Amino acid sequence: MGGVDGVEAADNDTGPVLDAHVHLWDPNRLSYPWLAEAPAINRAFTGDDFAALHAEPVEAVFVEAGRDAAQAGAEVEWVRTEAAKHAWIRGAVAHVTVENPVQAVREIRRHAEDPFVVGVRRNVQEEAPGFTEHADFRVGVRLLGQAGLPFDACVRQHQLPELVRLADACPDTTIILDHLGKPQPTGRDEWSRDLRQVAEQPNVVCKLSGLATEVVGADAPQALMVSLLREALEVFGPERCLYAGDWPVMTLATDYRTWLDVVREALAPYPAAAAAAVFRGTARRVYRLAAKETQ
Repeated sequence: MGGVDGVEAADNDTGPVLDAHVHLWDPNRLSYPWLAEAPAINRAFTGDDFAALHAEPVEAVFVEAGRDAAQAGAEVEWVRTEAAKHAWIRGAVAHVTVENPVQAVREIRRHAEDPFVVGVRRNVQEEAPGFTEHADFRVGVRLLGQAGLPFDACVRQHQLPELVRLADACPDTTIILDHLGKPQPTGRDEWSRDLRQVAEQPNVVCKLSGLATEVVGADAPQALMVSLLREALEVFGPERCLYAGDWPVMTLATDYRTWLDVVREALAPYPAAAAAAVFRGTARRVYRLAAKETQ
């Protein structure tokens, strides 16, 4: 089966590549404050735009795109209309302000009853140190586990020790580490140490994504990205890693085909079953897509 620009699905896989992290947005519909600082991508990116990459055989999970928090429900509804036109959009990871006890209970209950919503993200990468250790935040993350919804954790490298403590405090919630924790080329040793501690938490899995925008300016960036990916594969194991593109943010530094090739290069020493897990199986399991198909 074809994929992005003719890329084939992973060996021994039963379907197309499943991209576990695709953003869609339309500033004409919703407000995305952060886009003012990213003029190169401050325009609409829709399902039609992703399909124009010849990527329609690549299935995708939409991840909340940083719209105004008050518009989180409207974002899910808009993406639902996109999915009605593009069946390869398999589900949505919605924003929930999990640190707000009343709001979190209401919204998590609603999302748990919605087959289209497959997870929740509360982006914490810009929050102050200790944010994820607040009692209300942890209560919200625990509620996700009780509801059967995983939590996407977008953190920066210096927040990885906090993530270890969060995972330990919320053992029944599956936590998905976005973008390998955004490793910085100048802090490789610290990242390696902290990532290994994250991987020791059995309820954490890791998205192989987001590196191209983090290694800009590094020497031999492709070799560095392959090395970082292989380290994540080593400490988590392929069965706890998910392929993800981070489109269209990735376009600030690379293109879809190049990133997919980088991940394939990182997986080259592994057997076909490992590639099948990374490119489809882990995401299907973590986001419970097979169960959603029966609802």
